[in-house]
Amino acid sequence: MFHPCVVIPVYNHEHAIAKVLGQVLAHGLPCILVDDGSSPACAAELDRLTAAHPGQVVLERHAINQGKGGAVLTGFARAAREGHSHVLQVDADGQHSVADIPRFLDAARARPQAVVAGCPLYDESVPALRLYARYLTHIWVWINTLSLAIRDSMCGFRVYPVAPVLALAHRRKLGLRMNFDIEILVRLYWDGVEVVNLPTRVGYPEDGVSHFKAWTDNVLITRLHVALFFGMLPRVPSLLGRKWRT
Repeated sequence: MFHPCVVIPVYNHEHAIAKVLGQVLAHGLPCILVDDGSSPACAAELDRLTAAHPGQVVLERHAINQGKGGAVLTGFARAAREGHSHVLQVDADGQHSVADIPRFLDAARARPQAVVAGCPLYDESVPALRLYARYLTHIWVWINTLSLAIRDSMCGFRVYPVAPVLALAHRRKLGLRMNFDIEILVRLYWDGVEVVNLPTRVGYPEDGVSHFKAWTDNVLITRLHVALFFGMLPRVPSLLGRKWRT
């Protein structure tokens, strides 16, 4: 049974979240907001939005900021308790094209065992440095999967099947910050989960709030690529066999 919901991790996006949530709810989907230790102003806004949409919106709350990955995994746990088969992950800052939700859900419904991953189409607002850094990550992901199956491992607009994500998170501690989106997609691919890439427009609003910490997050991502590389080595036979079978 295909029973999706939306999970939105939120950390101090009180100015953007109401618009994002309104766009999501317009598609008739239940939504799980995860307050990842936000400021009092953002926490109050999330309380207001939850109260304004009873039966459509539920709120999970971290007392201390855990990072995007920690918030998303909390959303997955709530989704499982609510009986949802799939989670559509959307960022809270408004950079994702929520109008593409029907396309993503249609793709997930057609291939319910797969992850449907957004492949960004950027406008002129994207910082050039972000593009270069993403390309380096793409190269590492292609190496660590011995495949071009994952077109973009950093876009947070995705549909996941709940069961394989929870199984992975149960047996392995995943990166909880900006390394999360990369690691979970590579490890799900290693587990045999298919990745369906869908193009989607992504923008960077001038007044947007970014929580990417240049030093800390780049170190975490670099360490992740190294760990994944050594994790890939014993998987070479199975990864090559999978490639040849397809």
